Amino acid sequence: MHPAVHSHSPPPPPGEPSLRSIGRLFPYLWEFRGRVLLALALLIGAKLASVAVPIVLKDIIDSLNGPRPEVVLPLALIVSYGLLRFASTTFADLRDVVFAKVTQRAMRRISMAVFKHLHGLSLRFHLERQTGGITRDIERGSKALSSLVGYLLFRITPTLLEIVMVAGILFVKLDWVFGVITLVTLAAYIGFTVTITEWRTQFVRRANTLDSEAYGRAIDSLLNYETVKYFGNEKYEAERYDSSLVQWEDMALKSQRSLGLLNAAQAGTIAIGVTLMVLRAANGVVHGTLTLGDLVMVNAFLLQMFQPLSFLGVMYRQIKESITDVERMFQLLQRPREIEDLPDARPLAVRAGEVRFEHVGFAYNPDRPILHDVSFVIPAGRTVAAVGSSGAGKSTLARLLFRFYDVGAGSIRIDGQDLRHVTQDSLRAAIGVVPQDTVLFNDSIYYNIAYGRPDATREEIIEAARAAHILRFIESLPQGWDTVVGERGLKLSGGEKQRVAIARTLLKNPAILVLDEATSALDTQTEKAIQAELLEIARSRTSLIIAHRLSTVVEADEILVMEGGRIVERGCHPELLAKNGVYAHMWALQQQAEEEPA
Repeated sequence: MHPAVHSHSPPPPPGEPSLRSIGRLFPYLWEFRGRVLLALALLIGAKLASVAVPIVLKDIIDSLNGPRPEVVLPLALIVSYGLLRFASTTFADLRDVVFAKVTQRAMRRISMAVFKHLHGLSLRFHLERQTGGITRDIERGSKALSSLVGYLLFRITPTLLEIVMVAGILFVKLDWVFGVITLVTLAAYIGFTVTITEWRTQFVRRANTLDSEAYGRAIDSLLNYETVKYFGNEKYEAERYDSSLVQWEDMALKSQRSLGLLNAAQAGTIAIGVTLMVLRAANGVVHGTLTLGDLVMVNAFLLQMFQPLSFLGVMYRQIKESITDVERMFQLLQRPREIEDLPDARPLAVRAGEVRFEHVGFAYNPDRPILHDVSFVIPAGRTVAAVGSSGAGKSTLARLLFRFYDVGAGSIRIDGQDLRHVTQDSLRAAIGVVPQDTVLFNDSIYYNIAYGRPDATREEIIEAARAAHILRFIESLPQGWDTVVGERGLKLSGGEKQRVAIARTLLKNPAILVLDEATSALDTQTEKAIQAELLEIARSRTSLIIAHRLSTVVEADEILVMEGGRIVERGCHPELLAKNGVYAHMWALQQQAEEEPA
C-alpha cells in the first residue's frame, strides 16, 4: 500500500523539556532584532544602576559617620542615590515597553503557524484528535511562550548578572570571603532548586496531561449533548469526567507537597548565606577592618540580591512548565502532513472536467482494505452515481477525489492530470461537495451560505438560497439572515442544515460536483424539488452522486453498484433493472418499503 496509509499513529508524548524549544523561538524573536538589542541594553543599564545604589548608600553612611560630616558631599551623594534608583526602575519599565511588540508578534506568528498547520493536516488526524485536548495545548503553549521569554530574559538573566556583579564588588571592595559566601550560597540554592524541581516536574507534567484529558472529555461530552440526553447518561459522563479529575487531583497534591519541600530548602539556604554574610560584616566593623557603611552596603546588597533570588525556584518551575507546554505546541507543528503537494506540483487546469478512476485501491488501515481495483470514468458534463449498502466504499470515492487521502494503488485523474501532481488548493477550488453530515459554523445563516464564496455579492447569496429552496424559510425567521445557527448548526433541523450546505455549494459554482447523500435529511416533497434542481445544475457539470435511496439517481448517466469495495454492476437505471441483479433487488426492496403503509 501507499506509505501514507500507514502514517496514522498518534504522536508520541513530549519528552523531557529541553533548550530546543528556546532555540525554536529564536527566529520569531529575531525578527525585531533592533528592539531585542535595545531591550538588552536597557536591562544591563537597569542592573548597573541597581548595583550602584548600595555603593552610593555606603558612601553616604561613611560621610555622615566621619568626625566632621560634610554637608555638600552627602547632598550630592543623596541626589545620586535617588537618580540611580529612578534609573533602575525607569530602565526596567522602558525595557518592557520596547520588548512588548517582540513578544506579542512572536505569539501571533506561532499561533498562526499552528493554526495553518492544523488545517494542513490530513482528515485522518482530525478524525483521531480530541478537540478539547488540542485546544488546551495551544492555549497553554501560547501563554507559556510569553512566560518563557519574560522569565528567561527579564528575570533569570538580570538576577544572575546582578549576583555575579555583586560577588565581584564584594570581592574587590571588601575581601574574598564575601565573594565566596555569595557564590557558594548561589550554587547551593541553584543546586537544591534544580534537583528538587527536576524530581517534581514529573508530577507537574503528568498533572498537565491529565488536565488536557479531562478537558477533552468534558468538551467531547458537551459537543455530544443530545446523545448524552438520548441515553440518559449524564451520571455516566460525570463519572468519566470525575475519574480523570481524581487522577489529576492526586498528581496536583504531589506537586503541591513537593513544592513545599522545595520552598523549605530554598529558605534554609538563603537564611544560612545571609547569616554568614552579616556575621562576617559585623565582625569586620567590630575589629575596625570594615566601616559602618560597609555593613550597610553588605546588608543592602543582600536584600537587593536575595529578594529576586527567592523567586528563582518559582521562575525555574515556570520555565520548566513553559518549556513543556511550548514543546507540546511545537509538537503539533512537527506533526507530518500526510497529504503534501509535490515540489513540482502545478495548479489543476480544468478543461472539460473528465474524472477518471484507474484501478484504485485504498485502505484507511493496512489490515482493512476499503476499495479493490475500482475503475470508472465520469465523462465531462455527465453524471455518475455510486450506490450500495453502507460500508461499500461509496463515500471513500468522494474523499479520495477531494484528496483527503491519497490512493494506495492506481490513480485518479481530472482531464488527464494525476491528483497527486497538482496543488491541493487548485483541486479543491474546482470541486464542490454537499456532504451527508453537514456541519455549520456557530454564526449567522448568511455567513454559512456565503462561506461557499466569501467574495460573493448579497444578490448571489440570495439566489443560491433560492435555488436550494431555503430562501422562504430564512425570510420567515424573526432575525432573518442574521439568525445564528448554533454550535455545529444544532439550532437547525437536519433538512435545514442540508439545504444550507447545498446553497453554499451552489454559490461556489464548482466545475465538478460531488453529492454525498445530499438530500438524505429532507422530506419527500422537498427532496423531489431540490433533486430536480440539483440534476438541472449537474447537467452542466461533471457530477458524482453518492446515494442510498435509488430513486434519487434514476436520472444518472451511469450507476455504479458497489459491494465490499468493488463495482459489481454498472449501467443506466433501465439496464440495471433489466439485468435483474443486485441493483434490481435493491430497487425492489426500496419500492416495497415505500409502498408499505406507515
